[in-house]
Amino acid sequence: MITPSIRTALVISALSACLAGSPAWAQIHDTQGGRIKVETVASGLNHPWGMAMLPDGSMLVTERDGRLIHIRGEDAKAVSGVPEVAARGQGGLLDVVVDEDFATSRRLWFTWSERGQGGFSTALSTATLSADDRALENVEKIFAMAKKTTTGHHFGSRIVLAPDGKLYMTMGERGDANRAQDYFDHAGSVVRLNRDGSVPADNPFADGKSGLPEIWSKGHRNPQGAAWNSAESRLWTVEHGAAGGDEINRPEPGLNYGWPVISYGVNYNGTPIGKGTSAPGYEQPVYYWDPSIAPSGMAFYNGEMFPQWQGNLFVGALKYQMLVRMEVENGKVISEERLLEGEYGRIRDVRAFGDGAIWLLTDEDDGKLLRITPAGNQ
Repeated sequence: MITPSIRTALVISALSACLAGSPAWAQIHDTQGGRIKVETVASGLNHPWGMAMLPDGSMLVTERDGRLIHIRGEDAKAVSGVPEVAARGQGGLLDVVVDEDFATSRRLWFTWSERGQGGFSTALSTATLSADDRALENVEKIFAMAKKTTTGHHFGSRIVLAPDGKLYMTMGERGDANRAQDYFDHAGSVVRLNRDGSVPADNPFADGKSGLPEIWSKGHRNPQGAAWNSAESRLWTVEHGAAGGDEINRPEPGLNYGWPVISYGVNYNGTPIGKGTSAPGYEQPVYYWDPSIAPSGMAFYNGEMFPQWQGNLFVGALKYQMLVRMEVENGKVISEERLLEGEYGRIRDVRAFGDGAIWLLTDEDDGKLLRITPAGNQ
């Protein structure tokens, strides 16, 4: 029988073998903005979900089964100290972000599915990374969805650190659509916290009288992408619809984004959802897809490698195994280009780090960390 510790050792051994002794594999693709080069920086990852770049250019990558991997060049090591994760269905070790001042604070945040009375729910923890990058220290759970259920569906979740010191976290409705309309249930919401897990005084329900104080917005189905749009100084999210109706939203305090009262999709059996595509008191999406693309991972591009893509929004897609590039103007999506369709597998996460490249994770048994840069005249 393979124990968890042996399993981790085997995975790291396989990943290290994929990394060692060979240059990054690369392929060239044409786009409307010019040719791009896609390099496979790491392979052998087991259903990777989230990633963060450290100041030295090395990477932290989460695997859904509960491992946090540190990748530096041709070296990959498991980071110890991760809490016991309930890797069930879509749950597991999910997103990870690092402090803007990580070089001195060593602080990070991560989301994960925890087991407790009644089943499972999404939780948020903070920790510091040891000086040798090998262990999580000072691990503290600072928030968790209060109501746990046994389903393995719709945990969310992405973390966004806002410039004002607040933290946003997206929460799926755990496969129970009506929970997204209950303001005394964290499910199906975006929550907004101080970075220590406390509640900001200006949250829309901070007094707890008409909703849970952590809630920022409601009516979300399963948002697996979120990013800060610096041009607008506001949060954007992307979420899965049912059969159609994947949505991009700009969540505002106290507003309701409709699920399951309104949707641009239908149920998987073809029956209508709720009241149709609109109803009083419910917000319209910025953009939607029908048929669904199964979006996961989202990033606004503000780097220097691709000046032609400044301010563009990138979203990963699981269903069509592609990266979607969108031009954004005045809070609206005005065009869409579909990149890499079917080339690399299910795109789970998309990031635009400070190095200027665009980074992807593929959600596969043999998951990959990919880096996109301009191809020049190659």
